[in-house]
Amino acid sequence: GLFASLSWLGVFRIMPDIARFAVLALLALAALASLYPLRFFKKPTPAEIDRRIEAANELQHTPVLVQTDRLSGKETNFSQALWREHQKRMAERLGGVGGDLPRTRVPERDPWGLRAAAALLLFVAFAFSFGPFGGSLDDGFRAHAARETIPPRIDAWVTPPPYTGKAPIFLTADADRAQGPVTVPEGSDLTLRVTGGPGDEALVFTDAVGNMREIAPAGAPATGTPAADAPKPAADGVNAGARQFAAKLASDGVLALRSGEDELESWAFTVIPDQAPVIRFSDEPKRAVNGAFELHYEIEDDYGAASARAEFALTEKPAEGARPLYKAPEMPLAIPRRGSVAGKANRDLTEHVWAGSGVELTLKAVDHAGQEATSETKTIALPERPFSNPLARAVVEWRKIMSLDANRVPHVIELIDAVTLRPEDTFENLSHYLGIMTGRTKLEMASTDDQLREVADYLWQMALQIEDGDLSAAEKRLRQAQEALKQALEDGASDEEIDKLMKELREAMNEFLREFAERAARDPNLAMPEMQPGQELRQSDLERMMDQIENLAKSGNREQAKDLLAQLQDMMNNLQAGRQQQQQGQNGQQSEMRQQMDKLGEIMRRQQEMMNETFRMDQMQRGQQQRGQNGEQGQQGQQGQQGQQGQQGQGQQPGGQQPGMTPEEFAEALKQLQEGQGQLQGDLEGLMKGLEGMGIQPGEGFGEAGEAMGEAEGALGEGEGERAVGEQGRALEALRRGAQDMMQQMQQAMQGDQGEGQEGGRQQNADRDPLGRPRATTGPDFGNSVEVPDEIDVQRARQILEAIRKRLGNALSPALEKEYLERLLELN
Repeated sequence: GLFASLSWLGVFRIMPDIARFAVLALLALAALASLYPLRFFKKPTPAEIDRRIEAANELQHTPVLVQTDRLSGKETNFSQALWREHQKRMAERLGGVGGDLPRTRVPERDPWGLRAAAALLLFVAFAFSFGPFGGSLDDGFRAHAARETIPPRIDAWVTPPPYTGKAPIFLTADADRAQGPVTVPEGSDLTLRVTGGPGDEALVFTDAVGNMREIAPAGAPATGTPAADAPKPAADGVNAGARQFAAKLASDGVLALRSGEDELESWAFTVIPDQAPVIRFSDEPKRAVNGAFELHYEIEDDYGAASARAEFALTEKPAEGARPLYKAPEMPLAIPRRGSVAGKANRDLTEHVWAGSGVELTLKAVDHAGQEATSETKTIALPERPFSNPLARAVVEWRKIMSLDANRVPHVIELIDAVTLRPEDTFENLSHYLGIMTGRTKLEMASTDDQLREVADYLWQMALQIEDGDLSAAEKRLRQAQEALKQALEDGASDEEIDKLMKELREAMNEFLREFAERAARDPNLAMPEMQPGQELRQSDLERMMDQIENLAKSGNREQAKDLLAQLQDMMNNLQAGRQQQQQGQNGQQSEMRQQMDKLGEIMRRQQEMMNETFRMDQMQRGQQQRGQNGEQGQQGQQGQQGQQGQQGQGQQPGGQQPGMTPEEFAEALKQLQEGQGQLQGDLEGLMKGLEGMGIQPGEGFGEAGEAMGEAEGALGEGEGERAVGEQGRALEALRRGAQDMMQQMQQAMQGDQGEGQEGGRQQNADRDPLGRPRATTGPDFGNSVEVPDEIDVQRARQILEAIRKRLGNALSPALEKEYLERLLELN
């Protein structure tokens, strides 16, 4: 009983092997000792059995013994008959005879009643054996390492590299075996943690060709550690702690977790290789109008490249022993956004000493896995800043000679002496002479490369001063302001920072335009012969674009703000200085065409304003309906009647009215909008007739615009503001398509009158001003050259942002909702 109790209670499982063997030996000796009393056992005789039965049943005159006894002495017939009668009577007493109970004399041997405790222990142990920690009768004969008290818990997951943007994969044996191999990107981190168990688990990875590799747990010695020094697994009957395995998945294979000869879990993996990036030129490198170096390229990678750059090398190798002062120019390339492969880089390298030299250009891209891609090598000449002043060109040449080889500084000093030999014949401005002589003194006193580089920078500034005066400083300030605003939009700067940078951009733009105009006025030769009338830069257009950039940035639409800023930079790159020239060959037909296009521009402007008014009216009406449902409609009606007389003079500007308007006032405002929409449709029909009289066939866009205007007029009459806004937007888009078709027909007609004497490149851009918009001589800007959200889109964006911020400021909002709203604001 003691052996069974210890086994069922699981005592043998947690005992060391030595103690378990000792207890088993003691129990075995006790079992043998309990058999010792059997040597005194003697089988009872029949007479003893009979006397035991007679004593137990308290039978008198030995009735059991009488049945087997015989008469003594001489037997007669009478004595025999008398004996048989006696036996018969004694036999009748044996009818209720029973067996006697055994008498073990246990109470005499166990006066304390320990036998009850042993029985109770046996019963409790038997019940305990059915639990999770219960044992079995064979635990005493089983080695401890062969069975653990708590089964091991296995947690395994795969974490793809962060640059892939893929979520971690949690491994479950049943699901993985049913779905087949687990597909993971190359370089994914495998983590496996085992809690409990005997502690002898081993993780083995078998690749596709059968090579096996054992993965050591964290904290274990590296492969090659002598076995005698390696830590031993727990085998003392106590469960091991948590063990963690980590490895990188670089190839297909099977991962198996084993304990001794048993396989606990296994997973099959299919690894997706990380492809090397591809970078190439999408267009020939070229010089922008403002002199900046412009690159168009394409980068392809499965998860997006990490970085890219353009590398330059001089085609003409420097002389042996040359000591250049500057390294090759650096030009990092922006990585295209996901879903796009095209990229564009624009950088001003005209200040670098390599400008104007032949270089070998190679594009390189590196992905997050460290794989590098190289494009083809192109041989080009780096764009250089043109200098019309001979003295400025000479100063730039001196700077280039000394920068490419500092050993030629004496030669540069000789060149300076030759130019300054007769200053009265060479210099028109004595300040230029003093500046060059200052540079010569600095050059003569320079003894280190850093000092020589300072002299080179001084010579460059001197050349710019001789050529342009203060214009180059203004242009540099403008470019720096544009780059600072672009970086702030990418970094998600605050509204206060955007305000500060926009102020700096406006100031830099005004300074640049002022200096640009003064220079053009001073030098009549700057007028370019290919410029057409109307190709001037108007400051109001730039102010309007900068206001739109600021509004988009503050409303959270940073992506469109960056796109519009990039278009502004392109416009400034395409800007050309020059004075207006009188256009030759302008006839009455061209003037009439311009008038028709001006009418079309006015129609589109009025349609845009009417759509904005309709949208505001619809929003106001919806707000009043919601307040009316809360029981305030009566009070608002009284307020509307009191203010009705003061608001009648506002006409078609309901957006400036007070919120409390009566239904009659809404109906009157909608009626005015309806009349204006009908008049606008009539003006469009008149425009189409005028075009037909000039021999220009109106396109399908004008017909669709007229139909949409009619639908909008009907919707306004029925009080359906939302449907009217949609039809007005459709009419505006159709007008833009019709305008494009009309402009193409007019250009063909004008080119036919002017002849074919112009170059193809000039004909292609003859209808555009330096900002890339339609020229003022051919009509207004129809709004299709720059995609900018209209006023309704900006208002909606602001309303959404205000709603998010209001909800975020509510203290009763759940924490999960606040985290989601904060992520939305970060995306903006």
